[in-house]
Amino acid sequence: MEAIRTPWAARRFRAPALGWEEGCLIRALDIGLASAAILFFLPLMAVTVLAVWGQGGGPVLFRQQRIGRGGRAFACLKFRTMTPDAEARLPDLIDAEWRASRKFRHDARVTRLGGLLRRSSIDELPQLLNVLRGEMSLVGPRPIVMDEASLYGRRLADYCAVRPGLTGLWQVSGRNDVPYRRRVAMDVWLARHLNPGVYLALLARTVPAVLSRRGVY
Repeated sequence: MEAIRTPWAARRFRAPALGWEEGCLIRALDIGLASAAILFFLPLMAVTVLAVWGQGGGPVLFRQQRIGRGGRAFACLKFRTMTPDAEARLPDLIDAEWRASRKFRHDARVTRLGGLLRRSSIDELPQLLNVLRGEMSLVGPRPIVMDEASLYGRRLADYCAVRPGLTGLWQVSGRNDVPYRRRVAMDVWLARHLNPGVYLALLARTVPAVLSRRGVY
């Protein structure tokens, strides 16, 4: 799928701190590890497809436009965890909690199966395909939606300097329990300091973070 150009895609974003060789190594790790993960999780993904498909219709995958490297938008993939009309219902649900964190602690749109997929992070497995297509990395800033760009301000330049990640500093530090402003600071720090050592360290911290389910809702 061809990436969509956003109003930010024509800007010159600052280069990440990592060098060319480090960038190539991270990309090689992305391809190798994401390919291995897809093969390992393929049976689980197949069962999930059947389970989501069997819960009353609607698409199996949820595609949402997120901002990628260079300000270009891409369709971020997840297993659908909400009712098919979730996007249309959002404007009627927005409240102070949503404005502060961009999340609902108790979202009535999430299905029972969807809650299980979220708590286990199984819903994010399709993003391995985003990694293989070069739209995401295994490690990077949290992929943000279009409406969040204005909340990053001048720090959007740091965010857009690297690929967003399936996991990152925010994901291993409490996820939705982390206040939004600190979340942005974590994304900026990671974009500025990403290197193979940080990449591998955050991958290693991801497994216990997923198992703890801290901040997942």
